[in-house]
Amino acid sequence: MRLPFPEPGPSSDVPALFLTYLDYYRDTVAERLAGLTDTQARTARVPSGWTPVELVKHLTFMERRWLVWGFLGEPVPDPWGDRADDRWHVGPHETVADLVTALRRGGTRTRQIVEATPLSTPATLGGRFTDEASRPTLAAILFHVLQEYARHAGHLDIVRELNDGRTGE
Repeated sequence: MRLPFPEPGPSSDVPALFLTYLDYYRDTVAERLAGLTDTQARTARVPSGWTPVELVKHLTFMERRWLVWGFLGEPVPDPWGDRADDRWHVGPHETVADLVTALRRGGTRTRQIVEATPLSTPATLGGRFTDEASRPTLAAILFHVLQEYARHAGHLDIVRELNDGRTGE
């Protein structure tokens, strides 16, 4: 079941707001792929040449780059593994189901990080960030990740409409 759009309300729980909107957009991305054939999911419909599955993989790696490698400073295997030859890439063995599962698993990890950490906490040095003066806070990282999800969910709305006429919000 698709999550309803999280209408703004009186909440001042900013971490919960970030998580609610990230969950909503993650769910929207997964829903936009649901029902596409494998060929449709792997076919570019826009001049820039990306495919829906490539975008999902990009979002998974983007979230991990910012929160696990970036904020926590944990080593991650191939942080730029969504790219090959300077463009998004998905191998023939990677399925839509596997990519959506990885996207949701990343969301679970993000939730664990946000629920355990004040938003004012700066990123750990040593992963993606090596300069003390310019490392972002968790709030800044979450804002960036949220805008990436919202922008790319809109891209998927367009691709889905081009594929079968189904529209988003």
